[in-house]
Amino acid sequence: MPFPQLATPTGALLAACLFTFAPGIAHAVTATTAKAQAAATGDAPALPAYQADLSQTTVSGLSSGAFMAAQFAVAYSSTVTGAGIIAGGPYFCSGQPGSFPYIPYLTNALGTCMNPDSAHVAPPVASELLRAANDFARARLIDDTANLKRQRVYLFSGTKDQTVTRPVVEQVGKFYELAGTPTAQIRFVDTVNAGHAIITDNNQDKACDVTASPFINDCDFVQARDILQHLYPDLLPSSTTLTGKLISFNQRSFIRNSYSSMNNTAYAYIPKACDSESCRVHVVFHGCLQTTQAIGNRFYTSTGYNQVADANKIIVLYPQAEPSPVFPYNPKGCWDFWGYTSLNPLDPNFYTRSGTQMDAVKRMLERLGAARNSRQ
Repeated sequence: MPFPQLATPTGALLAACLFTFAPGIAHAVTATTAKAQAAATGDAPALPAYQADLSQTTVSGLSSGAFMAAQFAVAYSSTVTGAGIIAGGPYFCSGQPGSFPYIPYLTNALGTCMNPDSAHVAPPVASELLRAANDFARARLIDDTANLKRQRVYLFSGTKDQTVTRPVVEQVGKFYELAGTPTAQIRFVDTVNAGHAIITDNNQDKACDVTASPFINDCDFVQARDILQHLYPDLLPSSTTLTGKLISFNQRSFIRNSYSSMNNTAYAYIPKACDSESCRVHVVFHGCLQTTQAIGNRFYTSTGYNQVADANKIIVLYPQAEPSPVFPYNPKGCWDFWGYTSLNPLDPNFYTRSGTQMDAVKRMLERLGAARNSRQ
């Protein structure tokens, strides 16, 4: 599942230059897009409030979604208690190496943060990234990194994955160890003969060792269960029949600008018990090429999260990125971990609490945690 710029780096740079040197054109494009999006969400239902227990919020994701999960877990560490990282790298991965005033975020994302060996560069360095996170925390751009000590972390690297390789994933564990997270709270699964994909126990999915759309592979175990079992050790067995409901909602209402590369609509699975009880929340970030435009409802209906959640009073939130071919340049619907949503690509804020996508997801969580029947 290569990131979009891997196939067309020249196009990415041209798109960035278009916005940097012709802001009038870029703003015209985004203004038009905003109008179209507003019209499209006119009848979309609002996300209901469920009085969720946000003190037990966890996140997970695949590929760019894994980078997003790692990013969100650090930036909002006072809220997040655990993270599942499937083929992803550490917080602020694309920010290192580099030095002020110029950090080649895009170049780092495509090399350092994916397959460093094939790009002939070194993997990310956890100690440097933690140092940056500590600096950001002191500047109050992210939450206090001391919160990382309490998080539980699940890491996965398939032995056949050549998209995001083991040395990159390994640095997530080192990042947390350096932050003071006890080793007993960090689980690293790296012996499965898997390609670049989220794993299921469904023989209708792709073979375990391939890397191909929809990036959902049958490796004879349900990874969603594996992740949630580590993040919530008290889990009951998964439901065989779902009793809750899958809802779609107006995601646009949580987004503060028109260049987010996020879909108008997102999804959530609500166990029946959560209609009357206070439930935990788990946020799942899809990978590149796993948007609804690319694979329909496959990611949020067939990856196994809902069955685990149904039996364990966990609301599953599925925010949605979307492809955007001009600005922001994100043609394969990846989550932003190199700065494509920032007005100034040389000074992005994607890794901070105010980053466009992370801020939107945090606002969705706050809505889920609001008192029942309250207005949005």
